[in-house]
Amino acid sequence: MPARKQSSAPADRAPQPYFASVAVVVSDRRQAETWYTETLGLDRFVSEDHWVTVGRKGKDGALHLCQVSEYDSSASLEPGNSGIMLRLPGKDFSKSCERLKERGVAFSREPEKADWGWWAVVRDPDGNELMLAPDA
Repeated sequence: MPARKQSSAPADRAPQPYFASVAVVVSDRRQAETWYTETLGLDRFVSEDHWVTVGRKGKDGALHLCQVSEYDSSASLEPGNSGIMLRLPGKDFSKSCERLKERGVAFSREPEKADWGWWAVVRDPDGNELMLAPDA
């Protein structure tokens, strides 16, 4: 029987983290859940008390819809660029964006083509902005 090759990683190596979710601060978790699933079209992963996550089944990543008032009733929202990018499937990015508009999605930046490709920015009911780009 051949000898097993020893791993070059030390036995006490720290676990390697992996992406789980990004928190999006919202004023009303249930309203946000409805917008992200029914209006934007994401899938509901978990909806249990505080922990509500949405994303796309079979794809990496999830958004945790975090209602800030549950932790601090005097806390205010910090709306704006969330730094989150979502891929939008379909062969025609502009037509896909038009379908989102028809569902009530507000665009703070209309679809446009840059040197590196197409993109757009949408805004949720709390003012959080999400960048859209075509599926690669």
